[in-house]
Formats: sequence, structure tokens, C-alpha cells
Amino acid sequence: MEVGRLPISATLRGKLISAGYTTLSSLASVSPSDLARELEISNNEAFEILKFASHGSRLDRPDGSGAIVNGAETAWDMLHKEQLLPRITTSCADLDNLLGGGINSSEVTEIGGVPGIGKTQLGYGFLLIQLAVNVQIPGAFGGLDGKAVYIDTEGSFMVERAVQIAEACIEDMTDYSVLVKKNATPHQVQIQPKDILENIFYFRVCSYTEQIALVNYLDKFITEHKDVKVIIVDSVTFHFRQNFDDLALRTRLLSEMALKLMKLAKKFNSAVVLLNQVTTKFTEGSFQLTLALGDSWSHSCTNRIILYWNGDERYAYLEKSPSLQSASAPYSVTCRGIRNSTSSNKRTKMI
Repeated sequence: MEVGRLPISATLRGKLISAGYTTLSSLASVSPSDLARELEISNNEAFEILKFASHGSRLDRPDGSGAIVNGAETAWDMLHKEQLLPRITTSCADLDNLLGGGINSSEVTEIGGVPGIGKTQLGYGFLLIQLAVNVQIPGAFGGLDGKAVYIDTEGSFMVERAVQIAEACIEDMTDYSVLVKKNATPHQVQIQPKDILENIFYFRVCSYTEQIALVNYLDKFITEHKDVKVIIVDSVTFHFRQNFDDLALRTRLLSEMALKLMKLAKKFNSAVVLLNQVTTKFTEGSFQLTLALGDSWSHSCTNRIILYWNGDERYAYLEKSPSLQSASAPYSVTCRGIRNSTSSNKRTKMI
């Protein structure tokens, strides 16, 4: 149960969310005096909030004793499910191979790039839009036939690029159809760019409170809008790296949001793709590139990919994966979107 459903005033609900208390579990260990001080409300108001939260928690637990425990799953079943997980192609064979076939559904994948290099240069925006388009490829062409949610925190979504990538995707499907089916004609691909754009649900958020509220709302939204198979946040970092003196508050807010995103990925069998920023970390006597927001945040994502330059060529480095080796692979950014590298050496380079 979310705090938005508590029978309290909208003002109090807003203060709870702003302070990072988005679920009932986040209120479980807070005392009335601490809550009153943090929200700048009276002790009586804090006591009422915690009383309603406690009652709501009991309603969420039929036996009143704790979390519901589901039946066990065998390791064999887990392996079989993992092998059958649908993946979203990046339109770059080398990058897909690096990722074991593409971006995994039911998992959270974090993507970042080196500091000082713009989104356009490394193709962050292209890659995210590419995924929002490619998730819609029909099953007959090896796709998921899904829809996309695109959360824009920086105002950097490029609708013109989305049109270009959608047109290129349709051309690729037409070429594939002709190649595989001798009697096929281009008219067999019925999808139009307009159809692809209509299946990208775009949200613009301008503060961390809006971002948290939207993530909490996504469960309801995806339930009502079936077939959403990818949730993209561009970027998850932006509103949490500005004007945050209270690092404990930031950590709690991010942890709650990360947990919610992981639950959404599992519940709807959707890929969650988060854009982050890269910073340097001093480890074992040297500085190494790593994604921002600290060590606690690093455990929130299943896969982590760092984009960087190697000479005049773009590369993606798989920093973290539960089942794949750390490796790097080249890719190119073209007017048609993400594609194979133009380099003659296209072999995946193992680190």
C-alpha cells in the first residue's frame, strides 16, 4: 500500500512523499516525534499518520504477522525462465551480443557515460529512443510487440530523432520480410511511424517529488495501458544531484524508488532502463569510472553499462551482470539510430 492511499490530507501526503516516505514499510520504524520533527507537523498529526499506516499494513497482510511468502522455485525453473526472457534489440549486433541478446525484460538496466561528453556525442538519447521504438517490433520479426513509457527529467527527448528511428525500423522490417519470404512485398509491414510514436507514453518531470510520484503512479498506469514492455528514465540522476544537502534523505528516496522500479519490472515483465551519470572512484590505488549516486544505489540495478570513447570510436562496457562476463563492444550512432560499428574490428573485446 502506498502513502497516497492513506486517509489523511493532501498536504500531509505531499510532505510524506517529499521526505521520502512513499510506502507504508518506510514508516514502520519511525517514531511520532521523529516524524513530526522531519515533516514540521504536530506530534498529534504524526501519531495519526502512523496509526493509519499501521492499520494499512495489517490490511495488506491477511494473517497480520508479516509478508506473504510464496512457494519455492527450483534453480532449474529459474534457469529455464532466464533463457526464455524476452529481450529488446539495440539494433547493433555487437551490443546485443555483449548483452546476451539485448536488453533483458524483468530486469533493471542502468546506462551511463563518461563526464564531459554530451548525450549526442555518445548517443545516450539515440539509444534510449531506439529501445522505445524497438520494443514495438512485432513478434513475427522477433520483437516484443510492446509499448514504452519514457520519463524525461531533463527535457532532452528528441521527437524528431524518434521519427527518424521509427522510419528506419520500419524499413529494416520491410527488408527483412523481403529477404526471408520470397514473395513478400513491402506492404506486408503495416506499421507506420505514427503508430510507433503513439505507443511511446512520454512524461516530463521537473522535480524529484514529481519523479517519485510518477514512479508510484506507474503501477496503475501500466495496469490500464497494457503491453508496456519498457520503462525508460532519462535521467534517474538529474533531480537527485542538485540541492541535496541531506544525503540520508537522498539515499532513502532513491532506495524506495529503486525498489518500486524493480517490482514494476517483475510484475509486468518489463525492462526498466535508467540513464545515469558517470563519476570517478578511487579504488586500489587508481581512479576508475563508475556510475553516480554511490555504492548503495549500485545494488539497485541488475545490469550496468558504461558508454565511452576509445580513440574515435564509441564503445559500451558491461560493468555488471549476474550472468555475463564484463566486456566491451563497439557501436555507431547514425541518422537511422544505433547500428554496428563502422570499424573493421567488430569482435567483442573481453576485459
